[in-house]
Amino acid sequence: MSGGDADLERLIGRVLQIGVAASSLSLALGLAALIPFPHASAWLLQAGIIILILTPTARVVLSIVEYASARDWTFTLLTSIVLLELVGGAIAAFVFHKRL
Repeated sequence: MSGGDADLERLIGRVLQIGVAASSLSLALGLAALIPFPHASAWLLQAGIIILILTPTARVVLSIVEYASARDWTFTLLTSIVLLELVGGAIAAFVFHKRL
């Protein structure tokens, strides 16, 4: 593994760690607030789930930026396709969630 690849892997690992930690903290606070403040805790729980869902998407975006800066157009294209699939899936879920 070259130095650039190792740096990318460390950066992606850090992004994933931060995302999971932020999500876990939000979910824990939301669960702790559930008993005394049932309505107020909903936004913390929702934020935790959204952060957890967006964490892998942030990894894909970071990969696109890194591959493009390294002028590795094959991986830039492939990773962009993955991002489009993630966004398309999110849009489909948003549009069709009440219809099923």
